Amino acid sequence: MNSNRLNAFIAVAQYGSFSQAAEFLYCTQPAVSKKIAALENELNYLLFDRIGKTVQLTEAGRLLLPQVKKILSDYANIKQSIADLDNEISGIVKIGTSHHIGLHHLPPILKKFRKYYPKVTLDLTFAGSEKTCQMVENTEIELGIITLPQKITKNINAFYFKTDPLKICVSKDHPLTQYQQITSQQLCLYGAVLPTKETYTRQILTQNLAPDLIIKTNIETDYLETLKMLCLVGLGWSLLPESLINQDLQPLDIIDIPPLKRELGVIKHHKRTLSNAAQKFKDLLILT
Repeated sequence: MNSNRLNAFIAVAQYGSFSQAAEFLYCTQPAVSKKIAALENELNYLLFDRIGKTVQLTEAGRLLLPQVKKILSDYANIKQSIADLDNEISGIVKIGTSHHIGLHHLPPILKKFRKYYPKVTLDLTFAGSEKTCQMVENTEIELGIITLPQKITKNINAFYFKTDPLKICVSKDHPLTQYQQITSQQLCLYGAVLPTKETYTRQILTQNLAPDLIIKTNIETDYLETLKMLCLVGLGWSLLPESLINQDLQPLDIIDIPPLKRELGVIKHHKRTLSNAAQKFKDLLILT
């Protein structure tokens, strides 16, 4: 089987669209269609039902999908093992991370890595921690640098590298700044600007609130710098990394909520053999 055809098959299955798969693979839609048609001819089975604008896996396609992922993962491991025989630190390392971690925690690591290993090309994808986890599980990237979830799935190996303290904060003119002591019940009387409910950061907050408390969310976004701006202009209280809080924001001590923090870490697929370059990047990250 041709690996380009298999990659096209996985992309169409993932996106449910030939056009989006083509965009992901940096090629044209007819090229993707041609690869899928060639694979279907080779197997003598239809792999997708094309109904109007929708694309869905057939029974044969559903059966083939996990096998193709394993084939490509094994092939990547074989190539990497052979390339690593000479112990040269080179090649491409595909890494996923969030915008906040990329902006505020990775620059010194990236600079040091580039200095030590100039022959390595770093292919960075910026996505939320949740999406990055999926990309590692799907073996689309070698490493993910993320906010670690409370529960790690069996397909993931996680390595802690940093604690990121979190603070509930408001603008300097927010009514809550008038109180010396604040309860979570008082906090929830006011509107908030927060990450979406699916994010690991938001889950840290909700897990530390009483189950009967309801947060009045004015705006949700997963971009922490945007949340900082919204909080600064008075659109609600927020939960932000301590590193983002400046003199224009007022941290609040909520007497019935313990100090909040999130653990940052690097993750890999538990069956994937890291390239020499990816291993060096992981080691540099967790040892710095």
